[in-house]
Amino acid sequence: MIPPFPDDTFPGGDTEPFWFLGGRARILVPGSKSNGALSVMEFFDTAGHAPPHHIHEDEDEIWIVLDGEVSFFVADQRIDLHAGQIAHGPRGVPHSYLVRSETARMAVAFAPSCIEGWFSANGTAATPLDEAAAAFDIGDVLSSAEPFHVRVAGPPPTEKGLRS
Repeated sequence: MIPPFPDDTFPGGDTEPFWFLGGRARILVPGSKSNGALSVMEFFDTAGHAPPHHIHEDEDEIWIVLDGEVSFFVADQRIDLHAGQIAHGPRGVPHSYLVRSETARMAVAFAPSCIEGWFSANGTAATPLDEAAAAFDIGDVLSSAEPFHVRVAGPPPTEKGLRS
């Protein structure tokens, strides 16, 4: 396990956590701090969490597993990772992930930046007192993705799909 990032990881940044698609997220390095070159986010998800397969037309994604076990799906390849390992999701290529451990924490870099605006716009503020993720409307989240050049390419991966 790689220790959690402190609240002041990026001095002057807004690292307040929010719920996104049932997981907890926060922006560690906003694109505004890198002149749009990149952004870095942290995601904390529970077992079975998986976003729909999707494509980012504008940015590459680098996933760094900080804690837990996660399967990444990039095009037709499955990559099983644990803490300290890294995977790459190239722009224009369908990808997703599935949390295989009880919980998982990842740092994700996006280059260039901008996509963090979509995540935060569709998030709900999280507090340390929250016992469960905030409800969300997947239709609203997906319909807001078009201006960020993100599109769904298939359903989320599942544990059942891993065994078949």
